[in-house]
Amino acid sequence: MNIDTEKCKEEFCKLLRSTGREGVEDVIADLEEQGFFKAPASAGHHLNVEGGLALHSLNTGKAALMVWEGMKQLDPSVEREVKRDHVIIASLLHDVCKTDIYKRAMRRQRNPATGVYEDVEGWKVSYRKFPMGHGEKSVINLLCSGLELYDDEMLAIRWHMGAWGINMNSYEDQRCYDAARTLYPLCTIVGVADGLAAGIMERTAEDVEQL
Repeated sequence: MNIDTEKCKEEFCKLLRSTGREGVEDVIADLEEQGFFKAPASAGHHLNVEGGLALHSLNTGKAALMVWEGMKQLDPSVEREVKRDHVIIASLLHDVCKTDIYKRAMRRQRNPATGVYEDVEGWKVSYRKFPMGHGEKSVINLLCSGLELYDDEMLAIRWHMGAWGINMNSYEDQRCYDAARTLYPLCTIVGVADGLAAGIMERTAEDVEQL
């Protein structure tokens, strides 16, 4: 799969700039410098190709806006509690933590046509740079870039992995996650959108063949 990285970057930046949020230009500059727009979304799963991270982020943004629009019809309180620019900020930037963790590497992959495993160029994961975690690393990086973030945005980014992001041995983690979802509907919107992007929008025939 080949991604038009420039087109994806242009669409991503246009949507992010539409929020008019202070600090957005600094974030874009930092993402460019750190390699966000050329990074994959994963090492061996969804969009594990150059430009995959930006495309996944854009897909999540689009899905989040659709979920938000739909939920406003089902529950009018959503329009009052969740602002459009907050949806865009949290969904587009939820995975900036991945910008610097992928490195080029050879890996073994099954050829679906022959059933034989072959050496192919891919990616490996390294957490040497700022091993702070996942969602929490995204929040810290954005704040360091000078982006103004609201509580619901920070919590939606922190907990976008849903239950997968909880240390089940930590009572505090469980309570914080439950509280965040209850207080801020944006947390659920972004988590659902992330799953829709990875599980539906980015699913390929090859993914099905490799099951």
